[in-house]
Amino acid sequence: MSQTLLKNGRRVVTGQLAASDVLIEDGKIAAVGTNLSANDDATVYDLDNNLITPGLVDIHVHLREPGYTNKETIATGSRAAAHGGFTTIAAMANLKPTCDTPERFHAQEARNVKDGAVKIIQYSPVTKGRAGQKPVDVAAQYAAGARLFSDDGAGIQDASVVYQAMQQLAKYDLPICDHAQDNQLANGGVINDGSVAKKMGLPGMPKISETAQIARNIVIAQATGAHYHVCHVSTKESIELIRHAKQLGINVTCEVTPHHLLLADADIPDDDAEYKMNPPLRSREDQEACLAGLLDGTIDCIATDHAPHTDAEKHRGFLASPNGIVGSETAFALLYTRYVKNGIFTLVELIDWLSGAPKRVFKLEDAGQLAVGDPADIAVFDIDHQTTIKPDQFFSKGHNTPFVGDRVYGASVKTFVDGKLVYDREDTE
Repeated sequence: MSQTLLKNGRRVVTGQLAASDVLIEDGKIAAVGTNLSANDDATVYDLDNNLITPGLVDIHVHLREPGYTNKETIATGSRAAAHGGFTTIAAMANLKPTCDTPERFHAQEARNVKDGAVKIIQYSPVTKGRAGQKPVDVAAQYAAGARLFSDDGAGIQDASVVYQAMQQLAKYDLPICDHAQDNQLANGGVINDGSVAKKMGLPGMPKISETAQIARNIVIAQATGAHYHVCHVSTKESIELIRHAKQLGINVTCEVTPHHLLLADADIPDDDAEYKMNPPLRSREDQEACLAGLLDGTIDCIATDHAPHTDAEKHRGFLASPNGIVGSETAFALLYTRYVKNGIFTLVELIDWLSGAPKRVFKLEDAGQLAVGDPADIAVFDIDHQTTIKPDQFFSKGHNTPFVGDRVYGASVKTFVDGKLVYDREDTE
């Protein structure tokens, strides 16, 4: 029997920080408490009063392999996740080729297992080739092991295709995770349609391009009984629609990104594509609505939409640069610093939105929750000392973030997956 003992940590107990040890046996949590002991040959880590949490769960990342390994690989992206305290991540299917057949799906899962530093759940695309024209064979993909479906990076424009896909997915109680965007209404916008876009002379993306697609898909979800999950919700009107749909009993869930909680278009300093993402940073009112929706339960969880690109790509300005920023390595610290330390929401809430909530929403049996018998998926954070966000310390290939130089609390110290140490800050110091 292999044992690991985590000593002298703290965890949240009934809303308060309390001293805690964790005993791990053969990759499972064997005990959680104080003054725990282990075998003489156990590996012991002194956590130095740092915070112990369940391993975080990120339901929305882009690992870029195969097809775009100049931006990221499974190895670098999963190590970035471990660096941020994430022990389970779900990888989107915008790959080349995408895993739209059982054979390709099996091959992708094999790559994930071979190179992944953390647990990786692979998305299947909703449509063949992610072209939005014909649904994949859901039954075959399900038999191959697919449990999450998304064409993320592109909204499915044809309502009949969404209807057919939801009909199939409902039979297996599988979610469709939707990048809600009507391309005709988006009108080629690269930034939120508003005063900042006008000031910068850039084409704006109206909020209705997101909201209209969500409205359409909510109605289809109601008709089919499918689980409709909205990726990276960003507008006040979208959140109001989802709130109303939930009140009607429609099976709708949604996520919000850290950047839509932390920034608005008014924070964009100039034509700097480190602030370019899709959906774009919206108005301050929308940012506040995202926070309110999270606090009242309309928004179910937080997901990073970790989207790495090369430095060269992101230095071309809003018109020519790709959408997206990295988020795996900064999410917990940024949100803890801005919102928990300022009393806007609690540490209990933040931990749940980043671990328990995605586990519940997507029925993720393999993600641990610090309970005896659970997988020993554990994160340890330093919430007492400030650090500076420095992209040259990232494990991701992508350095594209607007948060460079931010001073934060909550840096990751150690991360364990099934009891195995997969990130240790001591190794980087």
